[in-house]
Amino acid sequence: MSIRVLAPDVAGKIAAGEVAERPSLVVKELIENSLDAGATHITVEVAGGGSELLRVTDDGCGIPAEEVELAFQRHATSKITSAHDLDDVRTLGFRGEALPSIAAVARVSLVTRPAGAELGRRVELKGGRVVGNTAAGCPPGTSLAVQGLFHDLPARRKFLKSPAAETSRVSDMVSRFVLAYPEVRFHLLVNGRRSISSPGNGSLLDALASVYGADTASSLLTVDSGGPGDGYAVRGYISAPSHHRANRSYMTFLVNRRWVQSGLLAFALSESYQGFLPKGRHPLGVVNLTVPPADVDVNVHPAKREVRFRREDVVFPALQRAVRGALVATSPVPQVRVAPGPWSGDGAARLWSPGGRQTPGPAGSEMAPELARELALELGRAGESLTPAEATADLRLLGQVRNTYLVAEGPDGVYLIDQHAAHERVLFERIAGSGPGGRALSQSLLEPAAVQLSPGQEEVIRGNGDLLERYGFVVEPFGERSYLVRAVPRMVTDGDPARALTEILDLVAFERLLKEREDAVAASIACHSAVRAGKGLDIREMEELVAQLGACDSPQTCPHGRPTMIHLSSHHLEREFGRR
Repeated sequence: MSIRVLAPDVAGKIAAGEVAERPSLVVKELIENSLDAGATHITVEVAGGGSELLRVTDDGCGIPAEEVELAFQRHATSKITSAHDLDDVRTLGFRGEALPSIAAVARVSLVTRPAGAELGRRVELKGGRVVGNTAAGCPPGTSLAVQGLFHDLPARRKFLKSPAAETSRVSDMVSRFVLAYPEVRFHLLVNGRRSISSPGNGSLLDALASVYGADTASSLLTVDSGGPGDGYAVRGYISAPSHHRANRSYMTFLVNRRWVQSGLLAFALSESYQGFLPKGRHPLGVVNLTVPPADVDVNVHPAKREVRFRREDVVFPALQRAVRGALVATSPVPQVRVAPGPWSGDGAARLWSPGGRQTPGPAGSEMAPELARELALELGRAGESLTPAEATADLRLLGQVRNTYLVAEGPDGVYLIDQHAAHERVLFERIAGSGPGGRALSQSLLEPAAVQLSPGQEEVIRGNGDLLERYGFVVEPFGERSYLVRAVPRMVTDGDPARALTEILDLVAFERLLKEREDAVAASIACHSAVRAGKGLDIREMEELVAQLGACDSPQTCPHGRPTMIHLSSHHLEREFGRR
């Protein structure tokens, strides 16, 4: 096979895949150029999910007439001049790849004028080649329009999601810049309709309110840590433990005001909430880390979405210390009291399940190995001999513990049943069609509930309205990013229809297979409809719940994976009381 040099247009289309992978990344590159140009007002327009039109207009410094064509040549940049500059990058863009990469896969039109010039210039490109360069009257600044993205590359275009999903990604991207640059006014127009409008007054809290709503913004905690005094600082806002989300999409990380994706930072933030949040729940946070430019490499990812820290040993604890400090200052620290017990010398214990999984006890010590093997064997033997359906068939209900757990005597021992988890499983299978009862029916609210959605949630509701309606939600627009919930699934009983709706929108925020999205909706409706922990039940209600659980296809766990019941075998009871 002969080695050959690729034609420039082929090489350009391949390189564009790194920068212009999808419309939201095109928007990212163009906004970064606007910010580097000193813009204080940036407007983003999107149509057809970005495949039809993307336009970013700013009031920045503009491009001189003699440089407009040079801006579309590969590796042409005003940000750096030598390799030494890469050790001290202080701008968002610096590679000189964005504009030529975008022009290689779309039709591009650029109109620009520096503030001191009498006339501006209009440059048009197709397939990466300049097809027009004329004088134009225009306000100071730059406006760049991208049309027909991937029009000539059907193989690339077919990997794009639906227009609603791609628009949601664009909304998320613009929202990140709103949070990173609260002193800049951002406007996002979706198919001619205003979706985001930030005040641009320099207040991060006001910027948060424009993205997530005033109620969410008012509940956030301030993080402000100067760090160890060597150029590191952590500032921003985080959610209180009482406010949490179903996924990690509400974590925004900025490094020197550059939005990044970082598993390290996400892990550090999540770990800071240990003991504060329920399992499977995630915080909301906007955190900016100030790091000496020489200590962070922003050149490790083609689209500059990831960074590498030279001193991870400083970054990780600095973030944790700052977040934990904010949480402790406003929330009581949970206290664990461990009573002495027979399972280990220090009184702590681990619960073993038949599958060999361990659940840590309060102090994190392990069960004595001999007892661990014995108990695992015993539980495994019980799991092999009885299915959940067989176990629940002959249960005799004894009562409740703390109005949360049902206590029953059954085959070979005692059973503890989590009433909320059990009811979740019953309702989930009924709603999803796996069990009797069919789809959820709708119930009208006496008073409609008003809810303010984030841009991403709004795009989800626009793209999945039929799915939500099929499950019983009736929602109608009520002003800018405000909606009225007029009806909810009949099973929803938690008294907060707005919360139920936003929870579901978060769960289906990312485009997935239809079955997966339907399962997410069904699981969320079941969670909001199930009997709560702390609710007293009479014996008839307890018996009915247990019978319904036994009829489920997968009664072992709730839709989120938590166990519905725990079995304490007769053998183990006898051993604990010294009868063996």
